[in-house]
Amino acid sequence: MERDFNGKVALVTGATSGIGRATALRFAEAGARVALVARDREALTAVAAEIKGWATEALEISADVTIEREAARAVGETIERFKRLDVLVNAAGGLSSGTIETTSLESWDEMMNVNLRAVFHLMQLATPHLAEHRGSIVNVSSVTGLRAFPGVLAYCVSKAGVDQLTRCAALELAAQGVRVNAVNPGVVRTEIHRRGGMSEEDYAGFLEHSQQTHPLGRVGEAREVAELILYLASERAAWITGVTYSIDGGRAQTCAR
Repeated sequence: MERDFNGKVALVTGATSGIGRATALRFAEAGARVALVARDREALTAVAAEIKGWATEALEISADVTIEREAARAVGETIERFKRLDVLVNAAGGLSSGTIETTSLESWDEMMNVNLRAVFHLMQLATPHLAEHRGSIVNVSSVTGLRAFPGVLAYCVSKAGVDQLTRCAALELAAQGVRVNAVNPGVVRTEIHRRGGMSEEDYAGFLEHSQQTHPLGRVGEAREVAELILYLASERAAWITGVTYSIDGGRAQTCAR
């Protein structure tokens, strides 16, 4: 897939860190022009500078995808600049801790807004443009969408919602040639846990413990997930839609012991 995306346009949310950043860089490496969407302007500029190394083009869009007008602006600016859209990758998201007893309504709403509502809205906005070129959507879900885990209730529910949104949209958009899939990573070395409030000491312990909870004996890297996203968006996956695809070192296959 060295230059499989020459002439194509990918819009990637959460493009300045973790899986989103790795995905944006991988699409650029494969020849795509990339619309980078995130809130941090300085970080957007840094990612765009890296993309220039692959002799392709990046559009920096500073936007909060949970705000309706900003999500619409992100899609609008992409079309205005590139005149087409072939791939939407919803990688923006967040994580918060809490149980059924301790999760506040504010925290619940925050998780639903960023992890599910914004994904739905961007898919809705992008669909007419994707349909013009029989494009593709890849949503970044989680192993927590497939399996239940205590202590991250709202996050788990939001990702389960992403999985069902993916499946339903895949059926609805198939007649237009738009494929919709999701990836469900296990623990991946990103900033999401720290941003969710985990201390450096706790995070180090969490990563060490995760070597035992993932059968392959290690956590994942963002680049590995980006490779799967690229494949699912490519013509090589032309007969794949409605899939929620585990990439988790075997984590989803395990049971508590």
